[in-house]
Amino acid sequence: MSYPILTIREMCERFEVTARALRFYESKGLLNPLRDGSRRLYSNTDCAKLKLILRAKFYGFSLEEISQLLEIYHSDNLEYNKLTAIADIAQKQLAALEKQQTELNRAIESLRHELDTGLRDLKNCAVLKQAA
Repeated sequence: MSYPILTIREMCERFEVTARALRFYESKGLLNPLRDGSRRLYSNTDCAKLKLILRAKFYGFSLEEISQLLEIYHSDNLEYNKLTAIADIAQKQLAALEKQQTELNRAIESLRHELDTGLRDLKNCAVLKQAA
């Protein structure tokens, strides 16, 4: 998909991000818009980078990992070693997400048990209070 040169407002609308987010990504070196005075102008490459940034952010990658991915992905040639590096980064993130999911499932089950116990105790207290 090809995009024309976009202003910061148009980027915000197209990708549903804030201007602050775009400026933040620029300050971290992830985006490099052209400048026309104080105006930022975003190219097709910037659009592709932002799409990758947002996808990687959704998957929970750190800014450092996103920077590495952008560097690898937008290099002149995607050779085997570069593709392997991308796959390694993605596999590590998948393992981290799966670990978080396991921990969340355990926490949910534990909280559910504690809540059930607490509600049962509360109900018993109410019954005892009515009996008195």
